[in-house]
Amino acid sequence: MRLAALIAIIPAVAAAQVAQGDRNAGFAPAFENQTRAPALDVSPVQVTPFADGLANPWGIAKLPDGRFLVTERPGTLRLVGADGTVSDPITGVPEVDAQQQGGLLDVAIAPDFAQSGVIYLTYAKAVPGGTVTAAARGVLQGTMLSDVQDIFVQGPPSDTYAHYGSRIVPTEDGKIYITTGEHFTPANRQLAQDLDTTYGKVVRLNADGSVPLNNPFAGQDADESIWSYGHRNVQGATLGPDGRLWTMEHGPAGGDELNQPQPGKNYGWPVISYGVNYDGSPIGSGQTVMDGMEQPVYYWDPVIAPGGMAFYDGSYAPWQGDLLIAGLNPGSLTRLRLQNDRVVGEERLLPDVGRVRDVEVLSGGDLLVLIDADPGQILRVTPGG
Repeated sequence: MRLAALIAIIPAVAAAQVAQGDRNAGFAPAFENQTRAPALDVSPVQVTPFADGLANPWGIAKLPDGRFLVTERPGTLRLVGADGTVSDPITGVPEVDAQQQGGLLDVAIAPDFAQSGVIYLTYAKAVPGGTVTAAARGVLQGTMLSDVQDIFVQGPPSDTYAHYGSRIVPTEDGKIYITTGEHFTPANRQLAQDLDTTYGKVVRLNADGSVPLNNPFAGQDADESIWSYGHRNVQGATLGPDGRLWTMEHGPAGGDELNQPQPGKNYGWPVISYGVNYDGSPIGSGQTVMDGMEQPVYYWDPVIAPGGMAFYDGSYAPWQGDLLIAGLNPGSLTRLRLQNDRVVGEERLLPDVGRVRDVEVLSGGDLLVLIDADPGQILRVTPGG
């Protein structure tokens, strides 16, 4: 269904639901364990500095040799050694549109990086008419990036420098997920429901930027790169232990969402939401549930303002298989316990370290967390004391 048709039916649907008495008073959750899961046991952790002097670090990717690639939002990509030593800027990085929330964003390595040297970046790109989310691939050779080419450019251009997304997640079968935002404004947010644009979407591509033939909208009158739609600002994404995609997106005032995006599904924004506008007015239909729109696995109110995320696979047994989510506001690292794809426990860690932008699980079981500030830093977190 096209955007204009959807907008036209929203008031009628909302009015009918209110008349039938099934409006979700108080934004009640639709499913058990959809919010406010029981508190998990408090985890003892030790926090130590790992690397300092970074400018708004945004994304981190672990290399096979024990080093790390780290993006800085103003536009710099750096190598950080296993001892925390920070390199000079890597050359060859695309020019970024570093305004407001824009800049150099996520980084990931190809599954065959040890042989190919291929890495992926997402970034804010200046284009005629405004700014967009873009994704590029290149080959890392020492401290130089070569053969750089865009594999995704969001459309249409926006004049709002906010809500870019964006995470990039390569898969073992040669595909790539890219998450986007809808550039915030009331007019732009409606495009999250428009299948002709890549605003507020999860995009799925082949590693070279072409569209997989089994994408849900391949061969249809739509942008064939779309995997799922109706998202607000997806700034967390990772693969679960079974290879399925999980995402985190920012809500407005309330309504941050954990989702497991399914092909072709509509996740509701801005028609339904568990949050409200910043002025307290309702979002879209004012509903939290509507036929044809998916429910989040879990939501937060008040928000955590999510960043990156990772499943724990390390030596600290009490965390094994748990999901770790970076949080920017009020600043924390959230640990979720999952059973049968539902959240059954939650713990809030690191409440006093600042804006946690991303998290990386080390092979020995420790964590690295990025603190989004200028100057920012990377902290090492050792669970168990």
